[in-house]
Amino acid sequence: MQSKRYSSAFGQTAANDAQKRQKTPLIVVKSSLFIASRRLTRDFRKKQRKHLEEYIMAELLRLNNRKDKSTMDKKVYNTYVSILKNELVVALGCTEPIAIAYAGAKVREVLEAMPDRCEINCSGNIVKNVKGVTVPNSGGMKGIDTAATLGIVGGNVKRILAVLEDITPEQIETTQKLVKEGFCSCGLIEGVENLYIIITAYAGEESATVEIRDYHSNITKIVKNGKIIFSTDDEQSEQSSGPDKSLLNVKDILEFADCVDLSDISEVISRQIECNTAISQEGLNNPWGAQVGRTLLDTFGSDVAIRAKAAAAAGSDARMSGCPMPVVINSGSGNQGMTVSLPIIEYAKEYNISDEGLYRALVAGNLISLHQKKYIGSLSAYCGAVSAACGSGVGIAYMLGASYDEICGIITDTIATIGGMVCDGAKPSCAAKIASAVDCALTAFHLSKNKRVFQPGEGLVKETVEDTIQSIGRMGREGMKATDIEILNIMLEN
Repeated sequence: MQSKRYSSAFGQTAANDAQKRQKTPLIVVKSSLFIASRRLTRDFRKKQRKHLEEYIMAELLRLNNRKDKSTMDKKVYNTYVSILKNELVVALGCTEPIAIAYAGAKVREVLEAMPDRCEINCSGNIVKNVKGVTVPNSGGMKGIDTAATLGIVGGNVKRILAVLEDITPEQIETTQKLVKEGFCSCGLIEGVENLYIIITAYAGEESATVEIRDYHSNITKIVKNGKIIFSTDDEQSEQSSGPDKSLLNVKDILEFADCVDLSDISEVISRQIECNTAISQEGLNNPWGAQVGRTLLDTFGSDVAIRAKAAAAAGSDARMSGCPMPVVINSGSGNQGMTVSLPIIEYAKEYNISDEGLYRALVAGNLISLHQKKYIGSLSAYCGAVSAACGSGVGIAYMLGASYDEICGIITDTIATIGGMVCDGAKPSCAAKIASAVDCALTAFHLSKNKRVFQPGEGLVKETVEDTIQSIGRMGREGMKATDIEILNIMLEN
């Protein structure tokens, strides 16, 4: 079913449409074009001449057709607001080592003493995502033992995913010493959820255990001296994982982006813009990791598509190499939070999009990414940069006036092309995977713009966009289980 949103940047009919509906007189359209072009710099006008009219028409049509939130199902509306507030939270450093550090800080709090030793066991996906990434504020160290020990020594449990924000040089030195002494023993635990951590610490005859599963800050069990002092059953754990994502679908996401009262989501979206832009700029300014973002700009210039890829990659360059700056995450991942948001932000700059237009585009992009991940799962062998980049492509297209059908085409073309790129753990090369995924989403943007969409029956493409999302999710969650095991086995050989 065709949405009531209209396409302008994807066609040349905007002025006629506006005039026919008699909501915006043509003289107002022309005046708006004149005023907007006067506000732009000469260089920008020259560079964007062919885009300017398309953008202004898209903005006018969006205003004409904006729905009030009262027209949307109240339960769906409130759930979407809750999803954004629940998912778009601040994290300091890669979320898997941070989850371990959080467990370490919590186990010391429960023990009420500095432990003599600790034992930590994790699921394969946690091991995979901690092995190659630098723990923030650790002095450049990596590994499960580093994350757990640093959390025990100096973590602030009240800061949750920013648990290592206040680490001091003295605490880093203590951590380095304890790691060398074998303070923390680490193991792999099989037959559990993809996201699973259990840590036990000992101080003399006292002991404490903390269990985390399903998502990074979800403590499901606390034991002290053999006595369970806190526990959730499976149903409670599922409820604590947040609002009902089964209500997510493409049509309602776009309607929500159209009608959401910005005061309901402005805090989380503005924080995402601020935090993610800052770490991206840090990655562009300084030689973090493999410098993928800087390399893209140095090699290919400053076209908006290059800037979009470079911005997202640069944030990952910094984050994967231990930069202690905060990031607003998506689907439990800082890399995914940056991948979905930074390309949209770059395109908003290029087209001089209003703050409102940018916020609504980020709402659409974030929710599209989360919609895909509900089928894939938080951790798997499927690289999360794919779903996040797909979300960024949707946000960009939405911002430029794409219709529902055109946005469905972008989703289909993106995930049908690069869906299945493997996750072999968090590490500096994630930045290059992010750049590749964003490039694919931008290609899909132009394919759909020209009405070129992969057809049902071609690979995993189904009759509807929702069925295609589910088929890719099934492949990522179920079909790649054996791949996930083999990736871990190969990684543990090193």
